Amino acid sequence: MTTKEPIVKDEITLKGLFDKYAKWYHFFLLKWMTIVLAGIIGGILGLGYSFTQKPVYIATLTFALEGDKSGGSSGVLSLASQFGLSLGGSGGGIFEGSNLSELFKSRNMVEQTLMKPVFYKGKTISFAEMYIQNKEWRENWNKKPKLAKIQFPPNTKRKYFTRIHDSILGAIYGDLSKNSLSVGQKDKKVDIITMEFTSGNEQFSKEFCEALARQVGLFYITTKSKKARTNMEILERQTDSIRSELNNAIAGVATANDNTFNLNPALNARRVPSSRKQVDVQANAAILTELVKQTELAKVTVRRETPLIQVLDRPIYPLKMERFRKLKGIIMGGFMGGFSVMLFLVGRVRLKQLMAK
Repeated sequence: MTTKEPIVKDEITLKGLFDKYAKWYHFFLLKWMTIVLAGIIGGILGLGYSFTQKPVYIATLTFALEGDKSGGSSGVLSLASQFGLSLGGSGGGIFEGSNLSELFKSRNMVEQTLMKPVFYKGKTISFAEMYIQNKEWRENWNKKPKLAKIQFPPNTKRKYFTRIHDSILGAIYGDLSKNSLSVGQKDKKVDIITMEFTSGNEQFSKEFCEALARQVGLFYITTKSKKARTNMEILERQTDSIRSELNNAIAGVATANDNTFNLNPALNARRVPSSRKQVDVQANAAILTELVKQTELAKVTVRRETPLIQVLDRPIYPLKMERFRKLKGIIMGGFMGGFSVMLFLVGRVRLKQLMAK
C-alpha cells in the first residue's frame, strides 16, 4: 500500500499580514531620505510643469428643448386629419435625452461647424483654420510639400476635401470631442442641457460653442419639421397652380360672354362655351378654397415645430479661466516622485529575492 503525502496549504493569517506590512514599513522607514528626496525632485518638476501649462477658457451654453405642445394644437391636428394631412409628431427619439447630447458630439455636426466663418486677427477664416493657427501646426507643415498648401476656406463643401483634409479634420474632431466638448444634463430632474467647450483661446471657446449650437439647432429644425415642411411646399405649389387655372377660367368666361352679347335667345348652342367656362370657375374655386385651408394648416404645423431649441444662457466675456495651479503641480509631482521611488525599491527587493532562490 502506498500512503499519500499530506497536502500542505499556505494559509494567510492576520498575524502574517501584519508582520509582512511591518517589515515593509521598517524598510521604507530606513529609506525615508531617498523617498523624501524623490518627492522633492518630483515637486520641483511638477512646479515646472505648471509654468509650462497655458490657461484654458470654458464657454458654457445652456438650452431647453421645446416639448411637443399637443394639448394646444389638438384642434388643429383634428382639423388637419379631415383633409388627409399628417402634420407630424414629436420628431422622433433621435432628439431625446442622451441622443441629443451625442448629436452635439457627432463628427458631422462638429466638422460642419469647423467650416463656418469666424473673424480672427483681421481676417475671415474658418474655425478649422483658427484651430490650426492656435496649435501652431503650420510651422511644421511648411516643411512638408504635401501639407504646405493645405487650406480650409470657410463654407467649403466636403466633396472638395482630399484624404489629407479628412485626416486633419478627423484629428481636430478627435481632440475637440474628447478633450474640449462636454454636453449633458447636470440635473436629471430638469430638462435643461448644458454644453461646455474648453480651449486655450478665449475667442475660439466662445464663438465655436455658439456656432455649434446654431448648427445643431439648424439640423434639428430641418429634420424634425421636414415632413410638415414638405407637405406645405407641395400644397403651396398646388395652390398656385389652381389659382392660375381659376384666373384663366374667369378670363375665359368673360371672353365667352363677350362673344354671346345680344345673342338671339333661340341660338342656345352658342352659349355652351360660356357655360363650360363657368363650371370650370366653380370647380377651381372650390378646389382652391380647400387647398388654401390645407396650406394654412401646414404653415401652422411648421410654426408649431420651430424653433426647437431655446437658448437660455450664452457664453459672455470674460469666460471662466482655469489654470494648472502651482500648488497642484507640487503636490502631484511630489506624490508621483515618492511613489515611483517606492515602487522601484520594492521591485529591486523582489528581484534580489528571486535571484537568491
